[in-house]
Amino acid sequence: MANPTDAIQCRALEVQVGDKGIERAIKHLKRKMAAEGILRELKRRRHYMKPSVKRRKKMSEAARRRRKRARTDQPI
Repeated sequence: MANPTDAIQCRALEVQVGDKGIERAIKHLKRKMAAEGILRELKRRRHYMKPSVKRRKKMSEAARRRRKRARTDQPI
C-alpha cells in the first residue's frame, strides 16, 4: 500500500449536467467515485491504523473471505 505522503496521480472526474437535471449528475458522480475507489480511500485515510492492527484486520478479512468461499462451495 502507498503511504499518504507518496505522490498520487489523479485524473479529474467530470460529469456533464444535461437535460436530466442535477440529481442525475450527482448520481453519476457518486457512481464514478465508487468505481475509482475514491470513497473507499477516503474512509481508509480518515483514521490512522497501527501496522499491527492493519495486519490483524487483513488476516481476519482473509479468513472471513475463506469461510464465505467455503460456505458457497459446499453442495446443498
